[in-house]
Amino acid sequence: MTPVHFSFSSAFILGLMGLAFHRTHLLSALLCLEGMMLSLFIALSLWALQLEATGYSSAPMLLLAFSACEASAGLALLVATARTHGTDRLQSLNLLQC
Repeated sequence: MTPVHFSFSSAFILGLMGLAFHRTHLLSALLCLEGMMLSLFIALSLWALQLEATGYSSAPMLLLAFSACEASAGLALLVATARTHGTDRLQSLNLLQC
């Protein structure tokens, strides 16, 4: 495994671990998701450049578009949660009250 592959793999794993173990605020979960998407985007871009195939060059842009949609939906949920519950702490959210 090259150092470049190791760094992007470790960035993705760190984002996944942050999402799994540090679940206090919704904003920190969204930041971990964005870090994971950023590492996937850069790794997919480098993979498309290494293969030098034009068919794979649209995949990073498609991932970036989905990442932007995920970020906007996450921020909309964050604003809605902060308005209804008064905080973005995940412990204060209860699905049984909805």
